[in-house]
Amino acid sequence: MGGWLLQAFNGLSLGSILLMISLGLAFSFGLMKVINMAHGEFIMLGAYVTYVFQNNFATMLGGLDLGLWFLISIPVAFIVTGLLGILLEISLIRFLYGRPLDTLLATWGVGLVLQQATRSIFGAPNVQVVSPAWLSGGFMILDITLPYKRLFIIAVVLVAIAVIYIHLNYTASGRRLRAVMQNREMASCLGVASRQVDATTFGLGAGLAGVAGCVLTLIGPIGPSIGTHYIVDAFMVVVLGGTGGLVGTVLAAFLIGIANTSLEFATTATLAKVLVFGLIIAFLQWRPSGLVVQTAR
Repeated sequence: MGGWLLQAFNGLSLGSILLMISLGLAFSFGLMKVINMAHGEFIMLGAYVTYVFQNNFATMLGGLDLGLWFLISIPVAFIVTGLLGILLEISLIRFLYGRPLDTLLATWGVGLVLQQATRSIFGAPNVQVVSPAWLSGGFMILDITLPYKRLFIIAVVLVAIAVIYIHLNYTASGRRLRAVMQNREMASCLGVASRQVDATTFGLGAGLAGVAGCVLTLIGPIGPSIGTHYIVDAFMVVVLGGTGGLVGTVLAAFLIGIANTSLEFATTATLAKVLVFGLIIAFLQWRPSGLVVQTAR
């Protein structure tokens, strides 16, 4: 029983991490159809915002162990990366809508620039973010330990999902976002400022990537190339989830997480990754639209 519980928790934990890094891409790629190869660099920027807070504000906010600096760094990372995303959309992405290959090349170049700028400012070696003291250790159940860090990441993901759901369904800006993405011409005819919606949507996706960078600092060291390790997994989740919005992304992330940990338990980490890719390819051959498809009249 303990072994099954541990595997389920590992799958849930991995799925929550995949979901956290994919939520932002679900807006830029899943809704806006922009192949944003700089998504990984927005994750990296969010991680470095946390690192800057640790070095400059931890002492005045009660010290490293208290962790107040870490909690504050999460919304700050969202704001910083969100504003950078809006700037990128206004200055570059806006002129490339409907040209997916051009957006791929342009955002790939932006990602390289951001990586090199980070190396110039912080140096090439990886740096470590110290976790707050209250995230050390774990919760014991059935003779197994559930790390507090992983539980905190799951909690952050649940809060993010709830906030996004409320934004999309119960706010005026969220309804305008859905209207523009479903039928841009009709929304514009009804008075919706589609250009403004595009900028804020792309900024929202970039901001969520920044939050993902914050929580990834709890797992291990960070460096200028941290985002490149997750960009393929993020696209995999969004493609498998389909165009159904938030529901498809959530289902895909947790299915991939559970499948990966289950196969890894029976085989090896590398073989499990290959098998998961193979299963996803086979599923998309049968259902190219993904798990959840948005229907409209």
